[in-house]
Amino acid sequence: MSLSTCCDCATALLGLVCDNFLLVVALAVAGMLWHYREAILGGWRKRIVVPIPPEADPGWADGPVLAERSIKDPSNPRLVVCFDPCSGRKLGTMPAMTPEQVRQAVAAAREAQNKWATSSWDTRRQLLKLLQDYIVENQETICQVAARDTGKTMVDGAFGEVLTTCEKIRWTLAHGERVLKPEHRDVGWIMTHKNAGVYYEPLGVLGAIIPWNYPFHNMYGQLISTLFAGNGIVLKVSEHASWSAQYYVSIVHAALERLGYSKDLVQIVTGFGDAGNALVCSGVDKVVFIGSPEVGKLVMRAASETLTPVVLELGGKDCAIVCDDCDFDQVVQLSLRGTFQNCGQNCIGLERLIVHAAIYDRFVETMAANVSALSQGAPLDGDVDCGAMTMGSLAMKGIQDLVDDAVSKGARLLAGGKPNTAAGPAFYTPTLLVDVTSSMRIAQQEVFGPVMVIMKAADDKDALGIANGCEYGLGSSVFSLDTKRATRIANALNTGMCNVNDFGVNYLCQSLPFGGVKISGFDRFAGVEGLRGCCVPRAMTSDKLSFIRTTIPPPLQYPVTSAGFKFCKGLIQMFYGDGMGARIAGIAGLISASLATKPKQS
Repeated sequence: MSLSTCCDCATALLGLVCDNFLLVVALAVAGMLWHYREAILGGWRKRIVVPIPPEADPGWADGPVLAERSIKDPSNPRLVVCFDPCSGRKLGTMPAMTPEQVRQAVAAAREAQNKWATSSWDTRRQLLKLLQDYIVENQETICQVAARDTGKTMVDGAFGEVLTTCEKIRWTLAHGERVLKPEHRDVGWIMTHKNAGVYYEPLGVLGAIIPWNYPFHNMYGQLISTLFAGNGIVLKVSEHASWSAQYYVSIVHAALERLGYSKDLVQIVTGFGDAGNALVCSGVDKVVFIGSPEVGKLVMRAASETLTPVVLELGGKDCAIVCDDCDFDQVVQLSLRGTFQNCGQNCIGLERLIVHAAIYDRFVETMAANVSALSQGAPLDGDVDCGAMTMGSLAMKGIQDLVDDAVSKGARLLAGGKPNTAAGPAFYTPTLLVDVTSSMRIAQQEVFGPVMVIMKAADDKDALGIANGCEYGLGSSVFSLDTKRATRIANALNTGMCNVNDFGVNYLCQSLPFGGVKISGFDRFAGVEGLRGCCVPRAMTSDKLSFIRTTIPPPLQYPVTSAGFKFCKGLIQMFYGDGMGARIAGIAGLISASLATKPKQS
């Protein structure tokens, strides 16, 4: 076929497609609808309805403005005061639960779990589909509730609350049953007549102490895996985000009741530190704690009294090593998002940008312009880049101390560096600190605020020295267009997670485990490891053939003689000896020991 003929055919085909564009689109849409027919019809039939709190409305202004913005009520220590950190308007109060109330919550979850543990995979998938449908349809409300309770922007909520949760549900639906099904294991030659496997049994009731920075996802990130594995869960929510927890938990309660199961399976505990301690000591079968290293030590100490296993995620001081051959524009945008997402209140936020000397000045100049241009204010009042500090003045004092210490030791402050009083008492200005060195406290301690820290590195070795010269080891990033170079650097970083030419996307790959090293904690949630971590891995063997069973050979039967050891020696040599000669000698030893005369038992 000639070239001109091919061109004529291609032109004709293109013309056909263009002339029938609407038909092609219609067929594509029809195919997509058919492919997802079960999900579409199922979602339509089983939609759940949950009352939406009126405070989520952006125009809400009914609550009184608190003169004293404190989560504690001086007249009643058994109450948690909830308020909008942006406006100071009171959202309500929640009970500060007593240790006895916490134990009752655990007992109720355990009672409900007895039935849930026998539920089918299909039922558990139905639960997750109900949740997914509701979340997708009500994502704006979910983000508005988070914005009202914590001061985050709607985009920060979409990224950190909704997108991550939906992906976790998708992965669990697609792979959860396979991950938790009984797993065949090798038996070797000596046990060749046996079947061996691992059965992933529900633990029972898990306890989770979750932080305030992502109140929706921190709740659902734990309960999705826990429930799919057949467990119940008791969640101690932060005293700084207790109001939103009531709406968020009502979603899963409605889904459970739609399927005929008790909402007691998922319990919420509100209160202060004593309530968290009571949960750890309540007899739950495992504890997940997300917080600081200081409190993590207290959790571990309390859990040791009952030998309760713990998962600790204790924050990070994540770095991004920016090489001189990076995609500069990409790094600029990812660094801004990685630093100022959720106003810097991220455990895997970029807290140290380690930039090669060759591009350092250009990088600093570019960032100075970008950071200075960031807008800030109450997210529900209009479009802003950065919202409020959820903990208000409690957090800002620590941030200010770190910024002042860095400046006093030679760092240059190019933007921000102080509270944004014009926006309100809970806002800290987006800040840029450059020429930061490892000797400064801000290079070693978690900031958890809107502060971009830039450090200079002479070369790759120097960059790694700076990156690893920190007690934290949660996540990290490396930017270089030389794949081998980037991989080499990434492999040398002492962190639990790393992204090459990206930021934080490992958490959107929900097949991956999430967790750190050093004082960032241990064990993992998310991924295969996290889902199986909600189970007891129970080892089991059985006979392959019912008429072939393990028996005790005569030389090993009691009373044992010297032939017993000779038999064992021959057996070991037969299976594990080096070379055919050694194995034949082992067989000979077995025969000799078997033929040895055993004295009669008196």
